[in-house]
Amino acid sequence: MDKIDRDIIDLLRPDGRLSYRELGEAVCLSANTVAERVRKLVGDGVLEGFGARVNLAAVNLQVQAMIDVKLLPGTAASHFEAVLATIPGVVESFLLTGSYDYLLRVACRDQAGLVQVIEALRSRAGVQDTHSRMILRQADIHAPLPR
Repeated sequence: MDKIDRDIIDLLRPDGRLSYRELGEAVCLSANTVAERVRKLVGDGVLEGFGARVNLAAVNLQVQAMIDVKLLPGTAASHFEAVLATIPGVVESFLLTGSYDYLLRVACRDQAGLVQVIEALRSRAGVQDTHSRMILRQADIHAPLPR
């Protein structure tokens, strides 16, 4: 991966819908050459995909929170993750080191929805303990990746 590939990645991070022509103009290459580089980055697993970022508040998911999760002894990560996939509102999941096993990002319509998510975690997913924090604001940071 060279400087141009890294520049392409930095351009795509905030806007994965940039056209090959726009990318090419930004890195001084033809659209065809940029398309080939992007295909290679996808093929090599550097770019994992392209998706839509959803404004959760705009779809009436006003309450967002981070939930630290400690699993019960003997609860397998694979079991926990399989149950997570069935709990509406879980947006992201991170396996961690440290005092807690997972960090979850959740989005709910209201506080009652957040309580439902936490209760589902405790009753169905093998969770021993949770610690929740409400998200007040999210700042999208698209600083260049370290080189």
